[in-house]
Amino acid sequence: MSEKSASVLWAGSGKQGQGQISTETGALMDYPYGFASRFGDERRGSNPEELLAAAHAACFTMAFSFACDKAGFPTSTVDTRAQVRLSTQGEGFVIDRIALHMQAAVPGLDEARFQQIAQSAKRDCPLSKALASVAEISLQASLQPTPVPA
Repeated sequence: MSEKSASVLWAGSGKQGQGQISTETGALMDYPYGFASRFGDERRGSNPEELLAAAHAACFTMAFSFACDKAGFPTSTVDTRAQVRLSTQGEGFVIDRIALHMQAAVPGLDEARFQQIAQSAKRDCPLSKALASVAEISLQASLQPTPVPA
């Protein structure tokens, strides 16, 4: 069993307020976020959606690599990008789409088995399961050629 934590300190009210995100590992320490970094073009802070995207991409990537190992096909590289969409719903907001884009080099793995393992990893990674209420979680997976030793 594993339990991880993060904390947020918020000062001020609503749009004028500012938050600081910290993680127990120190990967983020008092990292800023606020209205402008979440809903505007401010790039000096983070936001919950990009943190969720990073977490989902990381979880899926590990699940895919572990599944490939289990199937006897160790991964060379796996590069995943996740896009999380925050949309308005009534007077509030909802995350209604997460799009995963993965490119991987897996020596000896054919396209059909690659897609099967990728879809299983998307379905079975803990964050995908936790995010089951998201209306759409898509995956575009591309198998990259691996160089043949000379």
